[in-house]
Amino acid sequence: MSFLRALVGTARSARHAPRLAAGLTPDDDVLLDAPDGRLSPALVAAALGDPEPAAKLLATTRDAAEWEDRDRYVARLAAFAYHRGEWLDRWREAAPRDSDALLVAAQLAVRRAWESPARAERLRELDPLLRPLTEEAGRDPVPWRLALDHARGAHAGHAVFERLWEQALLRSAHHYGCHVAALKYLSAQWYGSQRAAFDFAEQAADDAAPGSLVRALPVRAAHEALRPLPGPGRERPTGPEGAGAADGARIDRAADRGLALSAAFAPGDPWPAEVRNLLAYVLVERERWEEALAEFGRTGPYATSFPWAVGGHDPLRRFLATRDRTRAELARRTPLWGRARAIPGRSGPRGH
Repeated sequence: MSFLRALVGTARSARHAPRLAAGLTPDDDVLLDAPDGRLSPALVAAALGDPEPAAKLLATTRDAAEWEDRDRYVARLAAFAYHRGEWLDRWREAAPRDSDALLVAAQLAVRRAWESPARAERLRELDPLLRPLTEEAGRDPVPWRLALDHARGAHAGHAVFERLWEQALLRSAHHYGCHVAALKYLSAQWYGSQRAAFDFAEQAADDAAPGSLVRALPVRAAHEALRPLPGPGRERPTGPEGAGAADGARIDRAADRGLALSAAFAPGDPWPAEVRNLLAYVLVERERWEEALAEFGRTGPYATSFPWAVGGHDPLRRFLATRDRTRAELARRTPLWGRARAIPGRSGPRGH
């Protein structure tokens, strides 16, 4: 999927959003990580080597305290710079002390360090880059979210992580990105346990305002519970039988929370796209086929790399394959009589 096609598709999909509730978006119209209407012009300009729209966009989010948008845009701009970084180099040359340019550069540096075989050592080397960002962040929680991600990979102890978490909460008590970073730290994949992750996620969701993406945090915990554990011989079986009765019930309750949050947004809305993709993944793993297919319908054209890229998969191909599998499983479980009724103009077999 080319970058320009994704931008064109974003506008096209927005025009047709009302029809998405009626069914699934055709495969050729599904876009991976499509940018929203504010980010698209900044990425187009960056592709042409012009950093000014990106600088203005991040300055606007900072001045307006649009922390969730700001976090998304920083991550997406850094991901773009990972492959095409000339515009970011130009921005930093023109404004070497610009806090937004430094934040994007730090996000990019953390990503590259995470990919290194010497991850912890490389991340620790970034301390001099990250510390000034947090010290000068003011009300902005995004540098603290980045610091939490950095601390997890650098093997920071609980006391260090808790100090960072407290500072993040002082900036924004319900910032989704910071909560996701904390959840990862508390997961069985890292320094906690499945129970600790669920406890944290459920409490945060209970405290969050209606419509907040933090209400979907238990779905994140469910995804972590369904993932294979690192190391040979530690794979978790999939399907409803793959979790104990208590764990399965908790995963299903998390999915129910996610369904309630998803229902609060219009079908095809790009804002909750990642949450909806994640929810569809969990529903498929739990073999809740009808609900999963309905959730794929609500995602509209907005496929997201997470969770489909986890494990090194081609995310768009995996999204489409899982959607096709869900449709096939549901059809296989639908009695022939029900299928006949679903055909327009038919009410069942006729006598002769």
